Amino acid sequence: MITSLHGQLAARGENAIVVEVSGVGFRVFVSPQVSASLGEPGQTVALFTHLHVRENELALYGFRTTEELQLFELLLGVSGIGPKVGLKMVSLLSAQTLGEAISRGDTAALTRIPGIGKRTAERVIVELKDKLGLALESAAYPVVTDSDAEVISALTSLGYSVNEAQAALRSLPAGDRTVEEKVRLALQYFVRE
Repeated sequence: MITSLHGQLAARGENAIVVEVSGVGFRVFVSPQVSASLGEPGQTVALFTHLHVRENELALYGFRTTEELQLFELLLGVSGIGPKVGLKMVSLLSAQTLGEAISRGDTAALTRIPGIGKRTAERVIVELKDKLGLALESAAYPVVTDSDAEVISALTSLGYSVNEAQAALRSLPAGDRTVEEKVRLALQYFVRE
């Protein structure tokens, strides 16, 4: 089984990259955030991978951290979640945010992900709540509001990673603001860095 790749970024496509390792090119499906973080072709890259085996296809899915890979593999164990939807879930919400949504039973957060309906979100929560080992009380987690999720979505669509977007959101001063104001202030956070 191919569990990781370390080589040169040979090419980048819409939803996949090619990593050349000792003269062999591996096509790896990645999220847009991972693809953007890898730099230009010719640079050395390292990815943790999952080899998905189907009757007529072998496909590699790549992740920057083992935490993302483990969460992706847990999601694949849920009925109705295939590798493309699992990759989308891991890329649109950080592993921490996704884990928190599952531990709180927050179907609304999960249904904001394209391809995830209410029943699938409920199935993910029921099947993964115990497996994630998140036995902490829901109050221990900061509440991610709908407007916060919209801010994170807006920032990731501008090319920032989910972790960067969450850091910018955490840096905002307390107070009620519209989504547009939060996005504007979050963008100022990136200018200050």
